[in-house]
Amino acid sequence: MKIMAIPTSRTQENATIHIDEMLCNGCGLCVTVCKSFSLTVLDKKVCLSDQSIFGCIGCGHCMMVCPHGAITVEGRCTSAGDLMEIPPMEDAATQDALLALLQRRRAVREFKEKPVEQALIDQVLAAASTAPMGLPPSDVHVLVLDSKDKVRAFSEDFCAYLEQIKWYTSKWFLMLMRPFWGKKTDQLFRGFLKPCLECYTGFMKKGENVVTYDAPVALYFYGSEYSDPADSIIAATYAMLTAESIGLGTCMLGAIHPMIQNGKLAKKFREVHEIQNKSREGLFIIMGYPAIKFKKAITRTFASVNRI
Repeated sequence: MKIMAIPTSRTQENATIHIDEMLCNGCGLCVTVCKSFSLTVLDKKVCLSDQSIFGCIGCGHCMMVCPHGAITVEGRCTSAGDLMEIPPMEDAATQDALLALLQRRRAVREFKEKPVEQALIDQVLAAASTAPMGLPPSDVHVLVLDSKDKVRAFSEDFCAYLEQIKWYTSKWFLMLMRPFWGKKTDQLFRGFLKPCLECYTGFMKKGENVVTYDAPVALYFYGSEYSDPADSIIAATYAMLTAESIGLGTCMLGAIHPMIQNGKLAKKFREVHEIQNKSREGLFIIMGYPAIKFKKAITRTFASVNRI
């Protein structure tokens, strides 16, 4: 029986597993790491299983763990040519170094009048592409605005779009919708969305960009209607930390994404800016050379930590 593939915006097919019986010694490591149960050991050799849940999703774990190179995966944007040597542990960041990076990071919205080199943007994107995902292949898309002029133009267009949808936060609309979407959503619209929209458009009319702060670079990470909602957020976080590691200041901007998801005007805005999909989650990262140096960090805490 043919197993239906898990669809993404990039592929609708299962990957194919190839096993070289001459190289396979039946150690079973590939069987251990295959969580779609596509492999089994029979007569001391690995072979395809008839108990697979999803078919091969193309994660590549089996060929990454095989000590003899006996197994390869092709399909779902994965191939044996994607394999690389894993960096040695001594090259990895220590826990102290990683903690120092995390503690140094601050939200930066003030940038020097200095463009960010394309090579650094490429480094950030390369690191972000290593982010884990719900299911491969990654369904994260990235819109790259790589100059202050491009960032400013996007922000001006966004504010013009907001002027067209201001009725979403009008008094009559909020009163009408409150019984349907409840108290918490009503509080969000009244306490955050409405003043945020008015702030964006009001300041832009005065020539000041508080949408993206005229940053030298803005990266918009978003998914598709197939993707795990967390994928784009994790990739954006990787990008933010990588930028910090190479001396750039960054800030996460979460308010733009939800405002461009629903309705005909939102669809038109996405099309104009070559945003390929609407998606449940998405995040902008602005970055550039920081104009202000922070002297202190601050301790943060979770809302709760329950050890059971």
